[in-house]
Amino acid sequence: MGPVEQPFDLPDFYLPYPARLNPHLGTAREHSTGWAREMGMLEGSGVWDEADLLAHDYALLCAYTHPDATGPDLSLVTDWYVWVFFFDDHFLELYKRPQDREAGRRHLDRLALFMPTRAADPAAGMPEPRNPVEAGLADLWARTVPAMSADWRERFALSTENLLRESLWELSNINAGRVPNPVEYIEMRRKVGGAPWSAGLIEFAVRAEVPAALADTRPLCVLRDSFSDAVHLRNDLFSYERETREEGELSNGVLVLETFLGCSTQEAADAVNDLLTSRLQQFESTALTELGPLLAEKGVPPDRSAAVPAYVKGLQDWQSGGHEWHMRSSRYMNGGGAAASSPAGGPPSLLNAVGLAGLGGLGTSAAALPTTTRRAEEARARSRRHVPHRRVGPSQIPELEMPFTTRLSPHLESARERLVGWAHRTGLLQPQPGAPHSHVWDEPLLRDIDLPLCAAGIHPDADEDGLDLSSGWLAWGTYGDDYYPVVFGRTRDLAGAKAATDRLPAFMPVENDLMPPPANALERGLADLWLRTTAGMAADGRRTFRRAVEVMTQSWLWELDNQFHHRIPDPVDYIEMRRMTFGSDLTMSLSRLGHGPGIPPEVYRSRPMRSLENSAADYAALVNDVFSYQKEIEFEGEVHNLVLVVQDFFDCDRQQAVAVTGDLINSRMRQFQHVASHELPVLYDDFALSEDARKVLDGYVADLEHWLSGILTWHEGCRRYREEDLFRHAAHLPGATALPGVPTGLGTSAVRLARTAAAARG
Repeated sequence: MGPVEQPFDLPDFYLPYPARLNPHLGTAREHSTGWAREMGMLEGSGVWDEADLLAHDYALLCAYTHPDATGPDLSLVTDWYVWVFFFDDHFLELYKRPQDREAGRRHLDRLALFMPTRAADPAAGMPEPRNPVEAGLADLWARTVPAMSADWRERFALSTENLLRESLWELSNINAGRVPNPVEYIEMRRKVGGAPWSAGLIEFAVRAEVPAALADTRPLCVLRDSFSDAVHLRNDLFSYERETREEGELSNGVLVLETFLGCSTQEAADAVNDLLTSRLQQFESTALTELGPLLAEKGVPPDRSAAVPAYVKGLQDWQSGGHEWHMRSSRYMNGGGAAASSPAGGPPSLLNAVGLAGLGGLGTSAAALPTTTRRAEEARARSRRHVPHRRVGPSQIPELEMPFTTRLSPHLESARERLVGWAHRTGLLQPQPGAPHSHVWDEPLLRDIDLPLCAAGIHPDADEDGLDLSSGWLAWGTYGDDYYPVVFGRTRDLAGAKAATDRLPAFMPVENDLMPPPANALERGLADLWLRTTAGMAADGRRTFRRAVEVMTQSWLWELDNQFHHRIPDPVDYIEMRRMTFGSDLTMSLSRLGHGPGIPPEVYRSRPMRSLENSAADYAALVNDVFSYQKEIEFEGEVHNLVLVVQDFFDCDRQQAVAVTGDLINSRMRQFQHVASHELPVLYDDFALSEDARKVLDGYVADLEHWLSGILTWHEGCRRYREEDLFRHAAHLPGATALPGVPTGLGTSAVRLARTAAAARG
């Protein structure tokens, strides 16, 4: 019988960075074999023998991914990778195959004990290791952390714990026979796939720690996440055959898209490769356009800011080196690629691989590889070819699943009137002094938007004051979302937008700080809402709530930047930022305010809780995208809408993009229900929560159900997105929006009125 054919042909990869080989490869190979035997990972472990370790050749992986590391550092990093791959195979044999989740959880609980972050002695307080995984982690921790700061230790310990604990998520999916949806998969793959963990080791290997002040900023998070996604998607392409045919694995990107899109394996593989390319191009864009301004803004000293480009270069080296290793390791499907013409364990000569003479030898194969592909460059060009304000017609609404019934507050009618009065008092319905085009709302428009209807569905049991607060926050956030693209976008005034955004935290004091006098309606409205919402709130609660508001306002700058560069966002970056631009964290925070101290903060940071909230946030935000498509694409010239993002990424028509978007919306609803029904009870048990705490969190799930149904009811009932209302609003308020194909600004109102009349006649 001949060899089994591969399930698909490997695609052409986008490889923008050349791979190089560390000269200390031989030493690392010899050292890692001896170390693995010393830790008990080879003969007798029931997982590996020496032949397995030699065939996988993790020293070659590390020599390619860390080409500039010193000999001792390369050996230590290689030991880390031997350990993490042994952990993965050990967990597979002992817990995944027998599907023993409880024993797996106990195993993972103990591993955290071998990573003390604050002790002066790295080995202080560690228990005696019971197995090779524990022995390896104890040894590696003690050898690594003395060279790194306490901040790095905490970040690396967290990424290691995430990597280990998310193996339970994979095990739960195997138990349930459940293939995750694409968004869920990308999020969870970052943790279980380990690339954020690899990014931490890069800081060690290049001896360039990311400054603590920058580690959680958007540019550094995007670099880490886009790096991680590219690493994992590449691995999914190479490991599909082994994972699906041999291991029964359901967490593979090719399988995820094959299932979600209902397409062939080859088509799914090509789509995964397109997403891999998009994530690499996102990495490049962020490194080139966002890092410089960030370093200047934060005032990082030159000696510390130099670590950032060194770290970025380390991430680039890992991408190219990881690809080279996948092409050579016996662990993966790589037939037909460069490995086909390569002697086992070493790179091919260029003469054999590509027919070129004069070059060859270790570390030179990447010189012959193309740095880009036709598909990659077509996608790059397509993302910037969008024609704004083109005629698209009314929004097409797919069939949307909504298993929850909307109840409306009995205070809705009076809340509508009180919101109008509040908006007049704060100045939201007037032009702002010194700000051209700033008359974006008036009373008829506010009544058409009908945000109290949304609040009444989100908080059906709120009293009058609570409903007014909810209506006010929705109005304030929606006003700001309308105000920024008109006042700052039309004039391309990103500096003005940033200055305005930087002033907003002054109106959200955490302690007893005095507020400055508000200069405009946005500041006046925020000051009023903040004082009414946080009265009696502890400082920690105010700090958390302020962060939710800041996340939303900072995201408005991201939208402006994309608009100025005429760039349709990368799909992953778009969905993650959409939660922020929609204000999901802000409105969810309103629901969490009354939970009290009985819920440990770790519960809210846990994967099931984040999965619950993110799936709800995505459902709501993407519902908004399908309803607002005409408003945003035709009237506002926007690039921030998932239907458009899908059109661009798949190079498909609007109808196909709406169908894909609808499927994703519904898959996020099903995920919300799955987490609430199956994962939260396990979380409660894992944290040994009291009955009172469980009731609070069950109530929070019910609040989110109201949130979801209320938002859909508002979209269906308000007068913000219908075509006839869009034309009416555009003609009535010159600052509110732009008619398709019509100029804006001083002296153009007659053209706008003529266009409106023509549309009405036609």
